[in-house]
Amino acid sequence: MSDDRYMRLAIEQARIGLSEGGIPIGAALVADGEVLGVGRNRRVQEGSAIRHGETDCLENAGRLPARVYRKSTLYTTLSPCHLCAGAVLLYGIPRVVIGENRTFTASEGLLRQHGVELVVLDLDECVQMMREFIAANPALWNEDIGVED
Repeated sequence: MSDDRYMRLAIEQARIGLSEGGIPIGAALVADGEVLGVGRNRRVQEGSAIRHGETDCLENAGRLPARVYRKSTLYTTLSPCHLCAGAVLLYGIPRVVIGENRTFTASEGLLRQHGVELVVLDLDECVQMMREFIAANPALWNEDIGVED
């Protein structure tokens, strides 16, 4: 499977999250061609402070040995925030494929400084989904990224 095909899994998760009334950010963790987990932002659905798309994905993948994380790629529909970048760095995930970074970018410099390979696909589908969500739900979006209204 190519990056595009794995990104489709993340986009599917983002769309599911949106249909549940949540923030449309999805993720997938892949190693050696095997999908280890998928997830979506569930902060709204679960009343969680930390269930971003990437952290939900990691939680759904379950406990894994360090050697597995160190050969994994994390696919995410939106450029990671600092919380999610911290998880990438903590577990030594060497590669992150990003659906888009036009509507939000926070931690790409940090990730690159630590040697993480970033691939930005710049998918219009991801941009449109986030722009529409942010326009319709600015307070919820600001809460998600830790910004005052």
